[in-house]
Amino acid sequence: MGLFTTRQKYLCLSLSIAFLLPLFSGKILAQTDAARAWATVPQILARIVPPTFPDREFNLANFGAMGDGTNDCTADFAKAIAVCHQSGGGRVIVPAGNYLTGAIHLLSNVNLHLEKGATILFSTDPKKFLPVVFSRDVAEMMNYSPFIYAFEQTNIAVTGEGTLDGQTSKSVWMSWVKKAGTDGALLTKMGDAEIPVAQRIFGDGHFIRPNFIEPVRCLNVLLEGVRVIDSPMWELHPLYCTNVTVRGVSISSHGHNNDGCDPDSCTDVLITNCIFDTGDDCISVKAGRDHDGRRVNIPCQNVVIQNCVFKDGHGGVTLGSETAGGLKNVFAENCEFDSPNLDQAMRFKTNPARGGFIEDIYIRNCHVKSARYGIYMTMKYGSSGLSQGDSIPVVHNIDIRDCSFAALSKQPIVIEGWSPTAQITDVTITNCKFPANANGNTITNAARINIFSDKK
Repeated sequence: MGLFTTRQKYLCLSLSIAFLLPLFSGKILAQTDAARAWATVPQILARIVPPTFPDREFNLANFGAMGDGTNDCTADFAKAIAVCHQSGGGRVIVPAGNYLTGAIHLLSNVNLHLEKGATILFSTDPKKFLPVVFSRDVAEMMNYSPFIYAFEQTNIAVTGEGTLDGQTSKSVWMSWVKKAGTDGALLTKMGDAEIPVAQRIFGDGHFIRPNFIEPVRCLNVLLEGVRVIDSPMWELHPLYCTNVTVRGVSISSHGHNNDGCDPDSCTDVLITNCIFDTGDDCISVKAGRDHDGRRVNIPCQNVVIQNCVFKDGHGGVTLGSETAGGLKNVFAENCEFDSPNLDQAMRFKTNPARGGFIEDIYIRNCHVKSARYGIYMTMKYGSSGLSQGDSIPVVHNIDIRDCSFAALSKQPIVIEGWSPTAQITDVTITNCKFPANANGNTITNAARINIFSDKK
């Protein structure tokens, strides 16, 4: 006689199906939702069209520039760009050589094109980046000009096979890191008090470092091919821009706060075929922080990241920590993460001072060769003094699938909400492979976390 009667076997089978059906249904539903979201990417990409330029060339050498690395070419860059702009646009050609300069300000319909063998050396004298211009750090401000800057321009580009060298290791910029804390606190107070931005004047006598390339409120931006090294702060920082293409750029810069590419409150951004080897986050999608970011309230949305390589950095694909205006519709695929020093391959970070949201984030077909953490999500980012506040962000609707994690020195997954009433929710991690010897996951203050993953 068998161990179970026919009725008992039927009952056990029914209970098993009843237990597994929600899991199976949840996985199918998540797959359907993700497929529907990914189906919108071709529509986003169809809107992201790099600017084109008239077939006119303006050689920098014809404006007096000497590529000897010692003569100051700041005025020569300004003249060449102005003439190109006034003539209806085209390419300002930087021929082979070493060109020393202060701030370069782009104008509409100008493509700053570096030929092979061309290097732009940015001055080590901070005064070469004055007068102050509009920018955003912990809040909107008037500060030292970014090395390459554009404000409210249309159809601009930096392209070519040359190198942009910030020369930060030869300058004073990194010595400002500790001094910047006082200015950052002052700027935060100004933002909280809604002091008019025109009165938030930093620059000379202050210590907030400028970014490397920063187009602000620009339409149709292309950054392509160039190599960027030795930056004082974030390398590529499109702010309040629409239709941005970052393609084939190589970044190697290991200073403090050296993020690679930070689209900030932008719409329709493509970052593709780039290499990031940085001292902070490789790519970090941002939308302002704290009270001033909520006042501005501009989201960063429709960001597509494809075929990028992430080496050293705090995070590879990062969302936050500046979430005040909200981050949504971010898609990353076919990327490679490879460094034992890469802290968190896929990083989500915010806190109750930031506000805003992180939602509708989709990552697929990525390969992490080595990193410390695989997937790290926290609503407790920053020290205790930085992470307090009453503007609790919303973090939900995140889908990560078909990714592999070959070697992780710490944990595969960390998901950390703020509290039992302020949770990270609706996260799906499916068909991802983690090392068989990986440490356990940590999941706290979270709900509806669906992990359908395998260990190798």
